[in-house]
Amino acid sequence: MIRFPAEWEPQAAVIIAWPHHSGDFVNLDAVEGSYQAIAASICRFQPLVIVCKDGEHQEHIQNQLAGRVGNNAHFIQAEFNDIWVRDTAFIALEWQHPKAKLQLVNFRFNGWGNKYPHANDDALNLALFGHPIFKGNPTATVSLVLEGGSIESDGQGTVMTTKNCLLNPNRNPHLSEQAITGQLKNYLGAKRILWVEQDNLAGDDTDAHIDTLARFCDAKTIAYTSCDDSADAHYQSLKNMEAQLQAFRTDAGEAYRLVALPLPKPIFDEDGKQLPANYSNFLVINGAVLVPVYDDAMDQVALERIADCFRDREVIAVPCRPLVHQYGSLHCASMQVPAFVNVNF
Repeated sequence: MIRFPAEWEPQAAVIIAWPHHSGDFVNLDAVEGSYQAIAASICRFQPLVIVCKDGEHQEHIQNQLAGRVGNNAHFIQAEFNDIWVRDTAFIALEWQHPKAKLQLVNFRFNGWGNKYPHANDDALNLALFGHPIFKGNPTATVSLVLEGGSIESDGQGTVMTTKNCLLNPNRNPHLSEQAITGQLKNYLGAKRILWVEQDNLAGDDTDAHIDTLARFCDAKTIAYTSCDDSADAHYQSLKNMEAQLQAFRTDAGEAYRLVALPLPKPIFDEDGKQLPANYSNFLVINGAVLVPVYDDAMDQVALERIADCFRDREVIAVPCRPLVHQYGSLHCASMQVPAFVNVNF
C-alpha cells in the first residue's frame, strides 16, 4: 500500500533553495527579502532545509538570517538551476511494505517541458539523498516526468491535477492518458484522479500547475483561483474551471466545499508581460499557513478566506511580488517533508 500524504499533515521540515546571483532574477535583493520572510516564518514553527550553492553562498545566507531563524535552519550544498523545489525536490510517500515504510521518490524533471536548462535540477535529489540529513531513508528513482506543483493530494487516495500539464506531450510523450493514470495510481497510491481541464494563468510557464489553480484545504474543501471581472482575460476559463470543481465529488459522493480566491490586479514585468500572481500558491506548515501577498487590495480578502479554511492555524502573509517576476510564488519555492521521514539534524 502507498499513500501520498496531504500537505496539512505533520511535517519534519520544509525545503527551499536560496536564490543565487547566477540565476535569472533581475532584482536579487528584493527576492532575497522575500526569502528572508519565508525562512523566518517557517523557522517559527519547524526546521527548514536550505539548499545553497557552496560555502560562500551559505555564509551569505547565514548573515542575512542572523537572529531570525534560531537553530531551525539547516544547510545542504548542491548545484541547482532554478529555485522552484516544489517541482525538483523529492516527493515523500508512505509505503506499507515489508522492506520499507516510506519512500523518497525522485521523479524525472525536464525543465517544465524542456523550456529551460535543467540538468542540475534533475540531479538535485541524488544530492539530497546522499546528504546526512536524509541519508538512510529508502529512496527510488523512476522514469516518469512529474513535478510536485502539478499534483494535489487529500491524503486519502484522491489526487487532483490538470490535463493541460500531465497530458502535455512535452512531459511524457510516449505515454497515453490511460498509461499516465496508471502510473499515478502505481507510484502515488492514487485511488482516483480528479482531472481539471484548464489553461494556465497568464505568465505561467508550467502548463497549468494545479497549485496555481485549485488546492485541497482538507478532504472536503477546495480553495481555487477565481475571477468575477468579465473584462479580465481569465474570466471565462476560470468560470469553466469553477464549473468543473462544482461537479467534482468527494470519495463519499458529496459536493466539495468550494472557497473562491480572487486574483490580484495584474502585475507585469519590465517587458509588459503579465505575471502569474495568485493566492492559491499558499504553503501549509505545522501550525500555520503562509500566504503569498502582492501589495494588492485583494491580499486581505484572500487572507481571510484562507484563514476560514484553516481555523486551527495561524495565517501569515508573505511578500511574494518579487518572486512572480520569475514566474513562480511561495508554494512553487518550497517542498514540505512529512513527519514520517527520518531527518537527521
